[in-house]
Amino acid sequence: MAEARCPASCGELIQGWVLGSEKLISCPINWFSTVEVCDGAPDARERPRMRDMLKRVLRHFDLPEELHQMLRIRFDSTIPVAKGMASSTADIAATAVATARHLNQRLTEQEIADICLQIEPTDSTIFSDLTLFDHNTGQTQIGHNWSPELNILILESEQQLITADYHRLDRRHALLANAGKLEQSWIYFQEAARNNDIYKLGQAATLSAEASQNILPKPAFDKLLKLIETHDLYGLNVAHSGTVVGLFFNENRHDIERISREINEMGLNKLYPYRHCSHMITGGVR
Repeated sequence: MAEARCPASCGELIQGWVLGSEKLISCPINWFSTVEVCDGAPDARERPRMRDMLKRVLRHFDLPEELHQMLRIRFDSTIPVAKGMASSTADIAATAVATARHLNQRLTEQEIADICLQIEPTDSTIFSDLTLFDHNTGQTQIGHNWSPELNILILESEQQLITADYHRLDRRHALLANAGKLEQSWIYFQEAARNNDIYKLGQAATLSAEASQNILPKPAFDKLLKLIETHDLYGLNVAHSGTVVGLFFNENRHDIERISREINEMGLNKLYPYRHCSHMITGGVR
């Protein structure tokens, strides 16, 4: 038996047209999909992409695909599905590593990325560094060895969006129209990583979120920006292919209870009825 877990993402720090194609930097948080692979008959409760990943890992190590019939997958996930929080990437990446470990093998981050991309567009939560990643092709990987000390108030709506449906939208015109904003957001992010500047990170994320309003708008976005300004929060980010919003704060300098009360007073609780306090962590499959 072997186990692995991969973190969720509170949307993306940035996502859009950067360096010639659509790319993203995920925002890994302390929620996980945990997968166990052991000997036994397949479990009917597993998610379909997990079984697909298990078969692909067998092929990767030149083992007969039929072996999958003798391997069982169990999983436990704290990640909401269809909200833009990288639940699917977490599921399949953790399955890949758990399968490899059960086979007494090892997968590099590059191999994990390559196999995940065979199944679907992949979030950069699979990398230990904060990584600008072409989530469709994997051809661009620019990592930053930086782990910001950042708390996030996650605002979750009741709406769901299947990521595959988002990728079927004709987004190219809107992406190109906002390429200038994303270029600036990418510059801000690099400055933030060089200087450990959380406010600059917030600027990068907020600018990318503003650009995303032209593609997948978030309700009451102007009110959320006002909240950031009023309480001098670092900024906000969004799930560019989902429905959650993250407010960046520091638990030692921001009064999150007062902010939560104001969210209710502004009526935002009707649009985002679920709230969760989380924090950024390093990415990568554990």
